[in-house]
Amino acid sequence: MSNQKLTNYNLLRKEALKQGAELFGVADISKEKKNFELQQDVLKNFNWAVCLVIPLSASILNTIEAAPNKIYFHHYRIANSLLDQIAFKLANFIQAKGFRALPIPASQILNWQKQSAHLSHKKIGYLAGLGWIGRNNLLVNQDLGCQFRLVTILTDMPLKIGRPLKKDCDSCRACIEVCPVGAIKEKKEDFDYQRCFEKLKEFQKSGAVGQYICGICVKACKG
Repeated sequence: MSNQKLTNYNLLRKEALKQGAELFGVADISKEKKNFELQQDVLKNFNWAVCLVIPLSASILNTIEAAPNKIYFHHYRIANSLLDQIAFKLANFIQAKGFRALPIPASQILNWQKQSAHLSHKKIGYLAGLGWIGRNNLLVNQDLGCQFRLVTILTDMPLKIGRPLKKDCDSCRACIEVCPVGAIKEKKEDFDYQRCFEKLKEFQKSGAVGQYICGICVKACKG
């Protein structure tokens, strides 16, 4: 690793934490970007992805019982908005240093049926070494569990990269026990997207929340 990559990493991490990020990581996306839902002529310039994390309020998550509620929905939107603002500022910081930067919205779904977006923030977080993919199909951090939101910035700024963690949920099955539709299985590969999506639609139609969110397994996963 070059000294410049480490210098850039430390500079960017310091700025990210200053702007309000709790966790900072960098992933090599040179082999992953072909899977992104973005123009390949734009992506050709980017080989690094910066992942930023902010924690959710445990007190607000504790208000969730059998379904998400309006206070959680508001908190969820504020967290995503804050992440987008941090990513916007950090992208401008990178650009001012003479590099390209493309912030990807924290919560902009392209296909709800497949629960897919321009890219998978959780996959970037995994590649950056910020956690592992849990049984509930979410990124799990050893300290925060799933109780956080994250955002991504693509860049051509050479940076020190993280590595995926060799960890998993081990004996914890808290998310399996609370899932109201049994979408979460013993193996993460068996996660039932369709059952999860149908429940999200039910929550949204009930008027409790304005979009397809749940939060039940997030509340249960504390790392």
